[in-house]
Amino acid sequence: MVDRGGWPARARGRGQGGQVVPLVAVALLLAGVLGLGLVHLAAGASRRAAAQAAADAAALAGAAGGRAAATEVAAANQARLVRYREEGDDVVVAVERRGARASARARWEPDDGPAGGRPTAARGG
Repeated sequence: MVDRGGWPARARGRGQGGQVVPLVAVALLLAGVLGLGLVHLAAGASRRAAAQAAADAAALAGAAGGRAAATEVAAANQARLVRYREEGDDVVVAVERRGARASARARWEPDDGPAGGRPTAARGG
């Protein structure tokens, strides 16, 4: 059998059956590496978010009840209070949780209610 160019025709696809396997293997390897990288990034972001939540809660507790309250709330969030500082009406804390550090600031705002005041929302310190 001869094709239009005068060359002997070969059965289509013969001898080329395994050429796509290395390409698919490389694509799967790259997808796996990318997936592992994304998992690592997500885990880091999750650790930082959990540390920030613990810092916010500890700062609010510290504004309402002092160092002991901040330490207790940090521990309840599986974090360790590494810094506590009172700056006027503000409380600044830093916590460490599973290798991630975060800080927050809260303020005690006096009012005329029976409790005598309330802490305001914490914000990064």
